[in-house]
This record gives sequence, structure tokens and C-alpha cells, in this order.
Amino acid sequence: MLRRGLKVYYFSVVILLSVFVVSGCYKFKGDETIPAYISIDDINLNTYYPDEGTNSADIIDVWVYLDDGLVGVFELPIKDYEPIPILASGKHKLEIRPGIKLNGISSTRVPYPFYKPIIFEDYDFFPGKTDTLGTLTTTYYSDTKFAWLEGFEQSSISFENYNDTIIQRTEPENNPIAFLSPNSRYSGEINLTTERSQYLGTSYNSFDMQPAGTIILLELNFKTNNYLQVGLWIRDQYGLDEKDLLILNHTDGEWKKIYINLGSNLSLAPLAYDYKVIFRAGLESDLTSTKLLIDNIKIVYR
Repeated sequence: MLRRGLKVYYFSVVILLSVFVVSGCYKFKGDETIPAYISIDDINLNTYYPDEGTNSADIIDVWVYLDDGLVGVFELPIKDYEPIPILASGKHKLEIRPGIKLNGISSTRVPYPFYKPIIFEDYDFFPGKTDTLGTLTTTYYSDTKFAWLEGFEQSSISFENYNDTIIQRTEPENNPIAFLSPNSRYSGEINLTTERSQYLGTSYNSFDMQPAGTIILLELNFKTNNYLQVGLWIRDQYGLDEKDLLILNHTDGEWKKIYINLGSNLSLAPLAYDYKVIFRAGLESDLTSTKLLIDNIKIVYR
């Protein structure tokens, strides 16, 4: 349940493997009764382009820790008139972990394992005072691996198409339908019509399997008024096994960001050689044509 006043989530968080295990909540000590307060406007992602792709992110929560104990999970933005109360005074370790919705599901909010936490080793708390932290910045951990990066900025696209409908770059450069940013001038575009009503495409390359338990996620941006299915082709000695992951819903003309968990499905195939990501779409019955747009595709793991 969400208490509107402080925007604190009181729900059972789905644990994404061991990286999300919480060590325990902070226990208030002594006679502290007047909290200090902090507010946070937003958290931006800074990337090293092109090695890490664009800085597209959808950080919706902050997981706040005091001296390694969980204070709570708070929805961004956290304004000065609704700050986070922390029962502490003097210098303490303050840690802020960027949070996302795993698989686009509101009930599976988790700290993103590839974004570095923002840590203040000796943060000075003053009871009764609100500190405005403004907009913070995070980065990927330096040991994050990027198995696939496709931003559609090059004329050669790392997709393989399996029918007459293909994915192509938006044209011309900086077309307003594309995902536009300082490092993004093009997006991937799938056109469905009544004559070409189906699309099936995969990543051009296959990706190596990782040790069991490795957290592997697929990031992407999408804009569509037609359902788009995302799945896996997992190859082993017997052939290909297709796993459906999820369906990307209509976005009402807006670009959306999603983080899709691949690791749980890949861990079920310990004898597999490699895998590909697949995209399927069929023109919905109430449409005669449509454009499906995707961009900033990343497969990341550590």
C-alpha cells in the first residue's frame, strides 16, 4: 500500500536473485524523536557513449539506506513539502540506490543492479532541517558488460528478419517520430499493413550463455499502438526452444522504457549453447496500418 503523504511503499518486494537481498532495516536508537529530512528531484544516468549506449533510463524510485539499513523506498520526485524523514543526527553513511520497475510491473520495483548507488560516507544530519539534494547522477558499474547495443545510429542494423516485413531506420535524420537525444538521431521502425501484417525478427548475433545465477537484463525504449511480443530463442543440442517473455503494451504516443529480466529464463537452460532475442508482432484487427518503434536496445550483465 502506498501512503500518499510520504510516498513510501509498504509492499513485499520481489527479489531478483541474491543481489537484491536487503540486509535489514535501520533501527532507530536512543532518544531520537525529531527526524532530519531530505528531498530528491530526480536521478539521471550518465553513460560513456558509445561503449555504454545512450543515457536513456526510467529511474522511478530511490531506495534509501542509513548505515546500511533500509530506511524505505520512495517514489520520485521527493519534494521539499513531502521530504523523506530520517531519524538521525550528526554524521552517518547515506546511500541512495536508483530503483526501476522490473518487467514494467509496478509491484516488482527493485534497485537496478547495474546502476551505481549514490553514497555519502559522512552525511551530516540536522534534526528538523530539510536538505534538498536536487537532481543526482548515477552511472553503470565499471564492470557492467554490454552483450548487445543497438541504437540504430548506423546504417547497418544488428537484426535478422524472417519474413517480408523488416525493421529499418527512421528517416530522415532527426525524424520527429524517433527517440531523439544528443546521441540518438534515429530509431528502429517496423511498418505493418494489411498486406504485410506480421513481423518476426531477432538479434542478428547469438549471445553466449553466462553462469547460472547471472543477472541479465534487456533494456529498450519503445513507442507503439500495436502489441509487440519479446521473447528468447535458446539453442541447445536439440535445436531452438522459444520462450515468451512479455508483451509490450500500447504507449499512447509516448516513448516508454522497460527493463526485462532474461536471467531467470536462461538459468532454466543450463545446457544451452547461446540465445537470441526475438520480436514478434501482428497487425491488430482494428488497424489498417501502424508503426512500431524501438530504440536503445541493451543486453547488460555483470
